Amino acid sequence: MTPKYEQLETMTPDEKFSAVANLKEKLEENFVSLGQLLSEIKRSKIFRMKGYESFKDFVESEYSLSGSLAGKLVAVFDVFIEEMDVDEGTIREIGFDRLQMIQPLVRKAEWTQRDEWVQKAEEMPTKDLREHIKDIKKEEKEQNLDPKKVFIDQYLERMTSILNCSRTGLNYKLALYFQDADPEDVRTVVRDRQRSFENELNKEESS
Repeated sequence: MTPKYEQLETMTPDEKFSAVANLKEKLEENFVSLGQLLSEIKRSKIFRMKGYESFKDFVESEYSLSGSLAGKLVAVFDVFIEEMDVDEGTIREIGFDRLQMIQPLVRKAEWTQRDEWVQKAEEMPTKDLREHIKDIKKEEKEQNLDPKKVFIDQYLERMTSILNCSRTGLNYKLALYFQDADPEDVRTVVRDRQRSFENELNKEESS
């Protein structure tokens, strides 16, 4: 596809800054060209000419554009146009909203899956796509749960309930509880329980 600013490299920094200001007024219509300009400004760091140390400070101060939104515009351009070379008609038909929703998943997906995500975004209504992404993230989270983290969270929840305190307060109360404990006894109990816990985990993984 051919982005709007074909001769971007010939534009002066001031022309690029002015173009961003003009395009942001109709962001949904101009997100491709705006993403292209912001990507170039971020990559080349010409925002430093304006006295800014970071891209985020530049877009927020100069254009009242949140750093998060500017980052999404850049990411959509970089992923779908620079990397995948999706045609402009498809990009505009899908729209910025759905593209920025799938962009994090596309970025880490295999190439064959990337095309599938673009097709889903093209065919699915925004609400259905959002729910589909939510389900996938939930499934990934469940598959990647660390048993040790689950054990810690369950323990902390139980102890804060028993002692009626926050997690910060729990640290204080545990310090009070353990201050006179025998270090060797503590090490022995922890070692034995850790061995038992990890043996159980290994059994579950091998079964």
